[in-house]
Amino acid sequence: MKKAIISALCSAFIIPGLGQILNQQLKKAIIMLGAVLVLFVLAIIKLYSLLGQVFKGSPNLTLHTLDTNALINSFLAQDLSTLYWIVTLSMLLWLYSIVDAFVYGLKQDRKVKEKS
Repeated sequence: MKKAIISALCSAFIIPGLGQILNQQLKKAIIMLGAVLVLFVLAIIKLYSLLGQVFKGSPNLTLHTLDTNALINSFLAQDLSTLYWIVTLSMLLWLYSIVDAFVYGLKQDRKVKEKS
């Protein structure tokens, strides 16, 4: 039970895929870490693009005279569907990594218990 909890907590609170590394599932861990990296980069690119559109579309918005309400309203007026998909996929990957690390850790703990 110890390995199951530690690997699940590592995937939950540090980075998805770390629990798989602790469980010695290296191929799965590399895939998860790669997916996390790709989703993170896509989110940054999309946010940069959205903020660029907000500042180009509103000449009144500058960094020197920043009206937060106008900034938020301009941002929310953009199409955020791609960003929602990226966040949803990230959350699903995160949840999968936690559950997978816990279940595989339980299997490893049972094998150790059977041997002793």
